[in-house]
Amino acid sequence: MKRRILVQGSQRVLAMVGLMALVAPAAADAQITRVTNGEYRQSVGVTMGWFGARGEDARVSNDVLLANLDFLAFDIKDFNTGTIAAEWLVGVGDYLEAGVGVGFQRRTVPSVYRDFTFDDGFEIAQEMRLRVVPVTGTVRFLPLGRSASVQPYVGGGVSLLNWRYSEFGEFVDFTDDSIFNARYVASGNTVGPVILAGVRAPVADVWLVGGEVRYQRGEGDTDASQTGLLGNKIDLGGWSANVGIHFRF
Repeated sequence: MKRRILVQGSQRVLAMVGLMALVAPAAADAQITRVTNGEYRQSVGVTMGWFGARGEDARVSNDVLLANLDFLAFDIKDFNTGTIAAEWLVGVGDYLEAGVGVGFQRRTVPSVYRDFTFDDGFEIAQEMRLRVVPVTGTVRFLPLGRSASVQPYVGGGVSLLNWRYSEFGEFVDFTDDSIFNARYVASGNTVGPVILAGVRAPVADVWLVGGEVRYQRGEGDTDASQTGLLGNKIDLGGWSANVGIHFRF
Protein backbone atom coordinates (compact mmCIF):
# COMPACT_ATOMS: atom_id res chain seq x y z
CA MET A 1 0.00 0.00 0.00
CA LYS A 2 2.78 2.45 0.93
CA ARG A 3 4.61 1.62 -2.31
CA ARG A 4 1.43 2.31 -4.31
CA ILE A 5 1.00 5.69 -2.61
CA LEU A 6 4.64 6.57 -3.31
CA VAL A 7 4.25 5.61 -6.97
CA GLN A 8 1.08 7.67 -7.31
CA GLY A 9 2.77 10.66 -5.60
CA SER A 10 5.75 10.40 -7.91
CA GLN A 11 3.48 10.31 -10.93
CA ARG A 12 1.71 13.49 -9.77
CA VAL A 13 5.02 15.29 -9.22
CA LEU A 14 6.22 14.28 -12.67
CA ALA A 15 2.94 15.45 -14.17
CA MET A 16 3.27 18.84 -12.45
CA VAL A 17 6.89 19.18 -13.59
CA GLY A 18 5.86 18.34 -17.13
CA LEU A 19 3.05 20.89 -17.02
CA MET A 20 5.42 23.55 -15.72
CA ALA A 21 7.89 22.67 -18.46
CA LEU A 22 5.17 23.37 -21.03
CA VAL A 23 3.73 26.48 -19.39
CA ALA A 24 6.98 28.28 -18.49
CA PRO A 25 8.28 28.64 -22.06
CA ALA A 26 4.84 29.77 -23.20
CA ALA A 27 4.73 32.46 -20.48
CA ALA A 28 8.28 33.53 -21.32
CA ASP A 29 7.40 33.72 -25.01
CA ALA A 30 4.36 35.85 -24.16
CA GLN A 31 6.53 38.24 -22.12
CA ILE A 32 9.13 38.43 -24.89
CA THR A 33 6.34 39.12 -27.38
CA ARG A 34 5.02 41.98 -25.22
CA VAL A 35 8.52 43.46 -25.00
CA THR A 36 9.15 42.96 -28.73
CA ASN A 37 5.85 44.59 -29.62
CA GLY A 38 6.95 47.69 -27.74
CA GLU A 39 4.85 47.63 -24.56
CA TYR A 40 7.82 47.83 -22.21
CA ARG A 41 10.60 49.08 -24.47
CA GLN A 42 12.61 52.22 -23.90
CA SER A 43 14.24 54.60 -26.35
CA VAL A 44 16.79 57.38 -26.39
CA GLY A 45 17.05 59.94 -29.14
CA VAL A 46 17.85 63.36 -30.51
CA THR A 47 15.46 65.98 -31.90
CA MET A 48 16.16 69.14 -33.88
CA GLY A 49 13.76 71.87 -34.89
CA TRP A 50 12.68 75.50 -34.82
CA PHE A 51 11.23 77.63 -32.01
CA GLY A 52 8.88 80.55 -32.63
CA ALA A 53 8.67 83.16 -29.86
CA ARG A 54 5.26 84.50 -28.82
CA GLY A 55 4.24 87.60 -30.77
CA GLU A 56 3.76 91.14 -29.50
CA ASP A 57 0.02 90.70 -28.88
CA ALA A 58 0.49 87.55 -26.80
CA ARG A 59 3.49 88.35 -24.64
CA VAL A 60 3.32 88.80 -20.88
CA SER A 61 2.81 92.34 -19.62
CA ASN A 62 5.91 94.35 -18.69
CA ASP A 63 7.98 92.13 -20.99
CA VAL A 64 11.50 93.49 -21.51
CA LEU A 65 11.39 92.94 -25.27
CA LEU A 66 8.14 94.88 -25.59
CA ALA A 67 9.71 97.71 -23.58
CA ASN A 68 12.74 97.71 -25.89
CA LEU A 69 10.51 98.08 -28.95
CA ASP A 70 9.74 101.63 -27.83
CA PHE A 71 13.36 102.63 -28.51
CA LEU A 72 15.13 99.94 -30.53
CA ALA A 73 14.65 98.74 -34.11
CA PHE A 74 14.08 94.96 -34.18
CA ASP A 75 11.22 92.46 -34.42
CA ILE A 76 10.08 89.94 -31.84
CA LYS A 77 10.26 87.24 -34.52
CA ASP A 78 14.01 87.89 -34.68
CA PHE A 79 14.17 85.74 -31.54
CA ASN A 80 12.88 82.70 -33.43
CA THR A 81 15.69 80.16 -33.37
CA GLY A 82 16.81 76.60 -33.89
CA THR A 83 16.55 73.99 -31.13
CA ILE A 84 18.27 70.73 -30.26
CA ALA A 85 17.34 68.25 -27.53
CA ALA A 86 18.09 64.78 -26.17
CA GLU A 87 15.27 62.60 -24.82
CA TRP A 88 14.69 59.32 -22.96
CA LEU A 89 11.30 57.61 -23.32
CA VAL A 90 9.91 54.68 -21.29
CA GLY A 91 6.80 52.67 -22.11
CA VAL A 92 4.09 52.46 -19.44
CA GLY A 93 1.89 49.78 -20.98
CA ASP A 94 1.09 49.81 -24.68
CA TYR A 95 -0.74 53.15 -24.79
CA LEU A 96 1.22 55.42 -22.44
CA GLU A 97 4.79 56.64 -22.44
CA ALA A 98 6.76 58.74 -19.97
CA GLY A 99 9.77 60.79 -20.97
CA VAL A 100 12.39 63.26 -19.83
CA GLY A 101 14.55 65.46 -22.01
CA VAL A 102 16.92 68.40 -22.02
CA GLY A 103 17.17 70.97 -24.80
CA PHE A 104 19.15 74.02 -25.83
CA GLN A 105 18.36 77.19 -27.78
CA ARG A 106 20.09 80.54 -28.09
CA ARG A 107 19.56 83.62 -30.22
CA THR A 108 21.50 86.89 -30.54
CA VAL A 109 19.57 89.77 -32.11
CA PRO A 110 21.27 92.99 -33.29
CA SER A 111 19.43 96.29 -32.91
CA VAL A 112 19.91 100.05 -33.16
CA TYR A 113 18.11 103.06 -31.70
CA ARG A 114 15.13 104.14 -33.79
CA ASP A 115 15.47 107.90 -33.32
CA PHE A 116 19.04 108.48 -32.15
CA THR A 117 22.45 108.30 -33.82
CA PHE A 118 25.97 109.50 -33.17
CA ASP A 119 26.74 113.08 -34.21
CA ASP A 120 28.40 111.75 -37.36
CA GLY A 121 25.26 109.79 -38.31
CA PHE A 122 26.50 106.33 -37.36
CA GLU A 123 23.98 104.03 -35.68
CA ILE A 124 24.01 103.42 -31.93
CA ALA A 125 24.15 99.63 -31.94
CA GLN A 126 23.66 96.93 -29.34
CA GLU A 127 22.75 93.23 -29.19
CA MET A 128 20.20 91.25 -27.21
CA ARG A 129 20.85 87.59 -26.42
CA LEU A 130 18.46 85.00 -25.01
CA ARG A 131 19.49 81.47 -24.04
CA VAL A 132 17.04 78.83 -22.75
CA VAL A 133 17.84 75.30 -21.54
CA PRO A 134 14.56 73.44 -20.88
CA VAL A 135 14.48 70.25 -18.81
CA THR A 136 11.11 68.67 -19.53
CA GLY A 137 9.11 65.75 -18.17
CA THR A 138 6.27 64.50 -20.40
CA VAL A 139 3.54 61.87 -20.65
CA ARG A 140 2.29 60.75 -24.08
CA PHE A 141 -0.91 58.92 -25.03
CA LEU A 142 -0.70 56.75 -28.16
CA PRO A 143 -4.25 55.81 -29.25
CA LEU A 144 -3.02 53.13 -31.71
CA GLY A 145 -0.51 51.67 -29.29
CA ARG A 146 3.28 51.62 -29.12
CA SER A 147 3.47 48.60 -31.44
CA ALA A 148 1.55 50.15 -34.36
CA SER A 149 3.28 50.70 -37.70
CA VAL A 150 2.29 54.41 -37.50
CA GLN A 151 2.06 55.96 -34.02
CA PRO A 152 0.28 59.30 -33.57
CA TYR A 153 0.31 60.72 -30.04
CA VAL A 154 -0.68 63.64 -27.84
CA GLY A 155 0.65 64.59 -24.46
CA GLY A 156 1.74 67.17 -21.96
CA GLY A 157 4.13 67.85 -19.16
CA VAL A 158 6.12 70.37 -17.16
CA SER A 159 9.33 72.11 -18.13
CA LEU A 160 12.00 73.69 -15.94
CA LEU A 161 13.39 76.55 -18.02
CA ASN A 162 16.91 77.67 -17.19
CA TRP A 163 17.33 81.01 -18.96
CA ARG A 164 19.77 83.90 -19.38
CA TYR A 165 19.03 87.23 -21.09
CA SER A 166 21.54 89.98 -21.78
CA GLU A 167 21.89 93.31 -23.58
CA PHE A 168 25.33 94.64 -24.49
CA GLY A 169 26.71 97.43 -26.64
CA GLU A 170 26.03 101.17 -26.84
CA PHE A 171 23.17 102.85 -25.00
CA VAL A 172 21.71 106.34 -24.61
CA ASP A 173 21.28 108.04 -21.24
CA PHE A 174 18.07 110.03 -21.79
CA THR A 175 18.77 112.34 -18.85
CA ASP A 176 21.60 114.07 -20.75
CA ASP A 177 21.57 112.27 -24.16
CA SER A 178 25.06 110.89 -23.57
CA ILE A 179 26.09 107.59 -25.15
CA PHE A 180 27.89 104.88 -23.18
CA ASN A 181 28.90 101.21 -23.39
CA ALA A 182 27.30 98.76 -20.99
CA ARG A 183 26.08 95.23 -20.41
CA TYR A 184 22.86 94.24 -18.62
CA VAL A 185 22.19 90.63 -17.59
CA ALA A 186 19.35 88.70 -15.97
CA SER A 187 19.07 84.95 -15.45
CA GLY A 188 17.08 82.39 -13.51
CA ASN A 189 14.87 79.32 -13.54
CA THR A 190 11.13 79.09 -14.02
CA VAL A 191 8.57 76.30 -14.43
CA GLY A 192 5.90 76.19 -17.12
CA PRO A 193 3.45 73.77 -18.79
CA VAL A 194 4.07 72.01 -22.10
CA ILE A 195 1.59 70.44 -24.54
CA LEU A 196 2.62 68.38 -27.54
CA ALA A 197 1.39 66.29 -30.47
CA GLY A 198 3.22 64.24 -33.05
CA VAL A 199 3.48 61.14 -35.18
CA ARG A 200 6.26 58.61 -35.59
CA ALA A 201 6.97 55.24 -37.18
CA PRO A 202 9.30 52.36 -36.28
CA VAL A 203 12.06 51.54 -38.78
CA ALA A 204 13.85 48.17 -38.74
CA ASP A 205 12.37 47.56 -35.26
CA VAL A 206 15.12 49.48 -33.42
CA TRP A 207 14.52 53.02 -34.68
CA LEU A 208 11.69 55.52 -34.30
CA VAL A 209 11.51 58.40 -36.78
CA GLY A 210 8.94 61.18 -36.57
CA GLY A 211 7.95 64.79 -36.09
CA GLU A 212 6.35 66.78 -33.28
CA VAL A 213 4.94 70.20 -32.39
CA ARG A 214 5.08 71.67 -28.89
CA TYR A 215 3.74 74.72 -27.10
CA GLN A 216 5.37 75.93 -23.90
CA ARG A 217 4.61 78.70 -21.44
CA GLY A 218 6.97 80.40 -19.05
CA GLU A 219 8.18 83.79 -17.90
CA GLY A 220 11.33 84.92 -16.15
CA ASP A 221 11.81 87.74 -13.64
CA THR A 222 14.27 90.32 -14.97
CA ASP A 223 13.83 92.75 -12.02
CA ALA A 224 14.52 96.11 -13.67
CA SER A 225 15.52 97.74 -10.38
CA GLN A 226 18.40 95.29 -9.94
CA THR A 227 19.48 94.57 -13.52
CA GLY A 228 18.97 97.95 -15.21
CA LEU A 229 16.79 96.39 -17.92
CA LEU A 230 13.64 98.19 -19.03
CA GLY A 231 11.13 95.46 -18.12
CA ASN A 232 10.49 93.23 -15.10
CA LYS A 233 9.61 90.09 -17.10
CA ILE A 234 10.75 88.15 -20.12
CA ASP A 235 8.29 85.91 -21.93
CA LEU A 236 9.82 82.49 -22.68
CA GLY A 237 6.75 80.93 -24.28
CA GLY A 238 6.20 79.90 -27.87
CA TRP A 239 5.72 77.12 -30.43
CA SER A 240 8.30 74.65 -31.63
CA ALA A 241 8.34 72.09 -34.42
CA ASN A 242 10.97 69.37 -34.58
CA VAL A 243 11.96 66.10 -36.17
CA GLY A 244 13.74 63.33 -34.32
CA ILE A 245 15.19 59.86 -34.33
CA HIS A 246 15.18 57.48 -31.37
CA PHE A 247 16.96 54.19 -30.75
CA ARG A 248 14.74 51.53 -29.14
CA PHE A 249 16.02 48.87 -26.75
